[in-house]
Amino acid sequence: MNMDFGGAKDYIIEKLEKELNPAYTYHCIGHTLDVHQASLRLIEMEGISPAESCLIEIAALYHDSGMLLTYKDHEAASVELASSHLPQFGFSGKEINMINSLIMVTRLPQKASTLNEQIICDADLDYLGREDFFIHSFELQNEWNVCGIRKTNLSEWLDIQIRFLGEHKYFTKSATVLRNKIKSDNLFEITSLWQQKK
Repeated sequence: MNMDFGGAKDYIIEKLEKELNPAYTYHCIGHTLDVHQASLRLIEMEGISPAESCLIEIAALYHDSGMLLTYKDHEAASVELASSHLPQFGFSGKEINMINSLIMVTRLPQKASTLNEQIICDADLDYLGREDFFIHSFELQNEWNVCGIRKTNLSEWLDIQIRFLGEHKYFTKSATVLRNKIKSDNLFEITSLWQQKK
């Protein structure tokens, strides 16, 4: 049985759209689709083969699916869901293991080694180097506050984001070229805003 990529994709997108907690303003279906699009861009730029591209795409679509079950350690829950869902779409055990490894490497702090791992990690944090960074940043703060993950005021949140942006490095050459300049601009802007709020 050949893998049914389209079926696996449609299944998880529909499930996330219907079942994700609406309080998840950052870890929403929009984030999953955003990471998928970013992975497609990097796959093309890095010249990944079609067979491996499929695995990266499925990993991107399933990487936060564990949020359906739990917030803490949701990557491990995502692996559980991928392991239970993907066989019905014709994915082999070997393919699922590779997908699961890609899912787990998105856990922070990211420690990617292979190019495929680097692509999904860079795709997951693609927004750090985009002009919509502030929108997604405050979506995450809101999610943490509403869900009781970690309550922060504006100054505290800006401090967290400054440290995160300052320590983050893209793995792939493509993401570095594509996103580093705006990421530096975002760090400068958020640092200026934090200094005004002190």
